[in-house]
Amino acid sequence: MRVAIVALDDLCLPRADRLRLAANVHPLFATRGPPGTHDPALGAEILRALRAGSGALLPRFDKGSDDRLPRAAWTGLEGPFDLILFEGWCVGARPQPPAALAAPVNALERLEDPQGTWRHYVNEALAGPYQALFAPIGFQMLLLAPDFPTVLAWRSEQEEKLRAERPGAGQSDAELARFVQHYERLTRHIAREMPARADLVARLGPDRRPVAVERRPYSTIAE
Repeated sequence: MRVAIVALDDLCLPRADRLRLAANVHPLFATRGPPGTHDPALGAEILRALRAGSGALLPRFDKGSDDRLPRAAWTGLEGPFDLILFEGWCVGARPQPPAALAAPVNALERLEDPQGTWRHYVNEALAGPYQALFAPIGFQMLLLAPDFPTVLAWRSEQEEKLRAERPGAGQSDAELARFVQHYERLTRHIAREMPARADLVARLGPDRRPVAVERRPYSTIAE
């Protein structure tokens, strides 16, 4: 099979755009990753082109420099493809009920978003353009971590590899702990809400190996 892989991480906004959001909406938008810090319109355009059988130019985001690479470094894909794999942390996520946003889930929200401005904006973005981006998904798979502390441990391993490959790059342990808190609310929401509707759920152990795989019996891959 010919498979095209599109990563949500590569749709992150350039650093300059995120800094504008941070200045105009809320300082927490300087950090990449949560809804509101991607370009869902660009992602939808890429998926439309790939589904139509034509080629597409995929952006690339460099986590070491925390910025999108120049267009000359983007990846070209030539269709047609048998399968499009769209992967990423919150792919397919749905927004929370507004009432669920009232109480902070961690120190980051309590101290840096006491009025809830950031988390409401994130939720509204997820309810709007992100749902249009996720709409074409025909088969939803969830890789489910055992708990949120394990998410931090896994992300720490990734950061250690980055620091080893590129001395001076990456985040310190304290910076990483704060960084991961940006993702906690939606990670916990996905773990509660998505398993009941995902076509396939792989429950992972601390070593990342599946300990259980659940498949909806009536699920089919959309043509």
